[in-house]
Amino acid sequence: MSSLFDVTIIGAGPVGLYTAFYSGLRALKTKVIDAEPDVGGKIRYFYPDKNIHDVGGIAEITGAELVQNFKMQAETFEPEFVLGKRVTSLIKQQDEIFLLKTEDGELHYSKTVIIACGSGTYEVNPLIAENAALHHAKTHYHLRDLEQFRGKKVVVSGGGDAAIDAAFTLLPIAKTVDLIYRGENFKGYEKRASDLLTSKIQVHLQHEITALNEGSELETVTVCAKASGEESTLSCEALFISHGVEVDFSFTKNWGLHTADWGIQVNPFMQTNLPGVYACGDAAAYSRKIRIISAGLHEGAIAVNSAKQYLDPDAANEAMVSTHHDHFTN
Repeated sequence: MSSLFDVTIIGAGPVGLYTAFYSGLRALKTKVIDAEPDVGGKIRYFYPDKNIHDVGGIAEITGAELVQNFKMQAETFEPEFVLGKRVTSLIKQQDEIFLLKTEDGELHYSKTVIIACGSGTYEVNPLIAENAALHHAKTHYHLRDLEQFRGKKVVVSGGGDAAIDAAFTLLPIAKTVDLIYRGENFKGYEKRASDLLTSKIQVHLQHEITALNEGSELETVTVCAKASGEESTLSCEALFISHGVEVDFSFTKNWGLHTADWGIQVNPFMQTNLPGVYACGDAAAYSRKIRIISAGLHEGAIAVNSAKQYLDPDAANEAMVSTHHDHFTN
């Protein structure tokens, strides 16, 4: 058997990283496994340059900076990271030890498991339009490098928070920003959506992109008004597409976990239906769930405390606060 861990956390997004830190506070031998090649979850992939405002005590921080802070904090107690490995099976053996297997056949052993994999694995929904394949290099699904948009005429397609945030992020960098959405009203936060109407972003509601120009250089997009069917052309040198993602959460059912519409069912202790397996962050579902980072951090701490008492029923209900912890006082 390979090395046995007290806690294995599936998912290295912000919630998984903080959970690893809190697990260290509780003196638990901890491993973190993630399917992506680096930590940070969806923030690293989709929003590295987006300013994030909804984490308590931090007025504004970019996604990349926030992920770096979480990573630094998670490394405090030296957990083992296993990246680029997707867990495909979770089995509780007769000796009560969990066997986790990754898609490449690697085996991992743990006394408890905390699932913090967000909404599961995902793939972005691509732009479906004539000549889209000709301009793959100028069609973007995340804002990893803002400089590639500098001084360009950018068209953003989508109506959720990611599309709206992208449009505002690109506004001071791009030459022009047009925002296309096929719906009547934006789906993002009300305040951000209303701010669009007084910004310099050109908004085109009830329109959708039907074609990109022919040729090797992206120059225009054709948009169609849904009500009239009338087509018009917009100048465009770069595209940002935010048409949602296809999420795969089916693997949790194969593990024998009870799921709800939006995640794995847990009780107030973040316990799933399988003793010794917990869930937190977007992976967890319960009444009055709030899907923000701050809530996920709280859930991660609860999950760790539950795992600690599962392993040692006489353990304290929660960790000593970090200001009094030996690691920080020494």
